[in-house]
Amino acid sequence: MPIKKAAKKYIRVTGRKTAINNQIKGIFRSAIKKTREAVARGDIKEAQNWLKKSLTALDKAVQKKVLPKNTAARQKSRLNAKVKALAKK
Repeated sequence: MPIKKAAKKYIRVTGRKTAINNQIKGIFRSAIKKTREAVARGDIKEAQNWLKKSLTALDKAVQKKVLPKNTAARQKSRLNAKVKALAKK
């Protein structure tokens, strides 16, 4: 257990930031998952709808420094390729 006042504050701050980061991660992970599920089902409209939400969620995660921008770019690219391949069929 920390003794100094600053260390106690740092624990509180870290707890708050972790909670916010986990919430942001949950949002983009669930959007990506729903996009992949829609692609697996072959539902083009729903896949495109969830793709749009996924891209927005990934951009927000990068903006809030929860996710590195190259990681987000890679995930966006892969999702977009899957949805385009589905639309091409």
